[in-house]
Amino acid sequence: MNTTLISLALDRTLTNIAWFLVVGLAVVGVLLGGFVLGRRVRDHEPAPPTPETQPHLPEGGAVYEVREERDYVEIPEGGLRPHEMQGYGNFGSRTHDHPVEARAERESDYAPQEGPGPHPQPGAPPDAGRGAHA
Repeated sequence: MNTTLISLALDRTLTNIAWFLVVGLAVVGVLLGGFVLGRRVRDHEPAPPTPETQPHLPEGGAVYEVREERDYVEIPEGGLRPHEMQGYGNFGSRTHDHPVEARAERESDYAPQEGPGPHPQPGAPPDAGRGAHA
């Protein structure tokens, strides 16, 4: 057997291993440099806000939703063009004088849904009703 070929093959294998280690150390160095750079950037950022600088509830407590009924605005059958609308495309409506009666009149046509819901439970028989939401 030729010892020259064996030594050349061994030399080439060691060279490949050396390059693998050099590239691996370079990747580790780049990653560590990224962490160091990120830490420096983070050190220059302002501190997180303290509880005293956070927004607080108003004196009267939480603000609740305001429900109001607006007066109906008649729109012509042919519709309106943008230049015919009032208030930049929004009709200037007023708060209804009797909101309770207006809401009752609007909701008088409401009827609860009968039969299965819009999304019956998978695998349920057709007459299973509303499933878990019954």
